[in-house]
Amino acid sequence: MRVALNAWSLNSPHTGIASYTRNLAMALRDLGGVELMLFYGFSWSPALREAPVPGMGAMKALVKRLLPDPYGLTRAIQQVRFTQGVGDFKPELYHEPSFLPFRFAGPMVVTVHDLSPIRYPDTHPGARVQELKKRLPAAIASASAVIVDSDFVRREVIGHFGVDPDRVTAIHLGVSGAFRPRSASDIAPILQKHGLRHRGYVLAVGTLEPRKNLMQAINAHAELPERIRRSTHLVIAGMKGWLARELEARIRVAEERGEVRWLGYVPPSDLPLLYAGAQLFVYPSLYEGFGLPVLEAMASGVPVITSNQASLPEVAGEAAIMVDPRNRNALREAMLRLIEDKAEVRRRSELGLAQAAKFTWRACAENTLAVYRKALQATGQK
Repeated sequence: MRVALNAWSLNSPHTGIASYTRNLAMALRDLGGVELMLFYGFSWSPALREAPVPGMGAMKALVKRLLPDPYGLTRAIQQVRFTQGVGDFKPELYHEPSFLPFRFAGPMVVTVHDLSPIRYPDTHPGARVQELKKRLPAAIASASAVIVDSDFVRREVIGHFGVDPDRVTAIHLGVSGAFRPRSASDIAPILQKHGLRHRGYVLAVGTLEPRKNLMQAINAHAELPERIRRSTHLVIAGMKGWLARELEARIRVAEERGEVRWLGYVPPSDLPLLYAGAQLFVYPSLYEGFGLPVLEAMASGVPVITSNQASLPEVAGEAAIMVDPRNRNALREAMLRLIEDKAEVRRRSELGLAQAAKFTWRACAENTLAVYRKALQATGQK
């Protein structure tokens, strides 16, 4: 089966969509029976890129400053290159892993990770919200099949767009084997690189943007007893996002007190080791279509505190402590519990490892391949 996969997200520092694209591509190739050709925005290649393109972030920022409609122009050029590549490769099916597909004459599968721009438009840039509102209904209508990350998002997509339920398939993401429990000696070099102490920090992972609700994590941590704030810092790993000025100012104040560390973007090679060295992981997001960091933390043997909303209970099961993400007191008390109660830490860690074992990229790829076959059968190609 010849499949075209849009891998544009792999050009930039890796986010959740990039992780999904990369891991799905690797798992599909491991399964066999699929010939993948990856589209990198302006070029095609069968090779899976191992690292972001140097300077891509600066290049995007420059284009945004210089052009009146940077997204529209970039998209138009990419559509030309996409169509040229399709003519050469002649894929039987096209999979768009990030919401908005290019024009394609054959069977097309689209992955919709969440509806946060629609449900929580105030947590996204206005241009992004308008683009998705304008183009996502047509993308879903034109797709042969729609993949979503969770049963929660499946219900949202069906309810909001009125899609035939048979066209929408929930396929859980997996967790890489890089995320696993590790000894203190194994991770010592990385912790030293970042100036951290084994089990000496609470870890939060996420882009600095409103939906991730990191301000709540900072404020809850600030209300812990002083001895704990000093001995167990809050460490935030994530690049600067949208509407982050107030959050950055709050981080600077906490950093000056020696209680919070913002590491910025952390390379994928370092991130599993940061997880494994944490005392606990906190993820109070307001809305997630899946919540991959929760799964990664559990697979690392680290107890988790997360939100009780959207898809997160579906991913965390009974393993995590779940709180109302707007309840700072509940978040603070959960942090205190997992810092002081060693028995509870062990129990949550064991539950987390068992929960994470239920999610694999191989299963994700197998279920995705089944959707491909169904889409091809519907058009009489297979």
